[in-house]
Amino acid sequence: MATLQSLADLAGQSPAAQAEAPRHVQKLDAQGRAYATGKRKDAVARVWIKPGSGTITVNGRALEVYFARPVLRMVLQQPMALVDRGTQYDVNVTVRGGGLSGQAGAVRHGISKALTYFEPELRGPLKKGGFLTRDPRVVERKKYGRKKARRSFQFSKR
Repeated sequence: MATLQSLADLAGQSPAAQAEAPRHVQKLDAQGRAYATGKRKDAVARVWIKPGSGTITVNGRALEVYFARPVLRMVLQQPMALVDRGTQYDVNVTVRGGGLSGQAGAVRHGISKALTYFEPELRGPLKKGGFLTRDPRVVERKKYGRKKARRSFQFSKR
């Protein structure tokens, strides 16, 4: 490749010579499943997706049993509903750590990533919906000499 001396040289170069954007390819394991890890707060979800009837299993239990609150179930099904794949894939999830809300967010993140591994063309809509971004907020650590992370002990002049 020739070295470029000025902007005019860059303008004269063919588009094929410029570096292409990385192509996303399908990532499947030996059983034909897509695997992804989703995280939120202290919760970590391991998610496997395979073609099926749309059943979601969380830690060996049905979705309705593990996540009893309708809001948490809605959070889980957001990525599938966005790309209209609700009944095409079976989802198997193992989730640990954190509370139920954090676990639901971790599972949503994992499902979104696994969908992009199974069907790379879904990456655009899921990224635009904000499902592929890991929520960076975590609990602040407790500091020395303080009651909690920021709360100090009660001040007394005497």
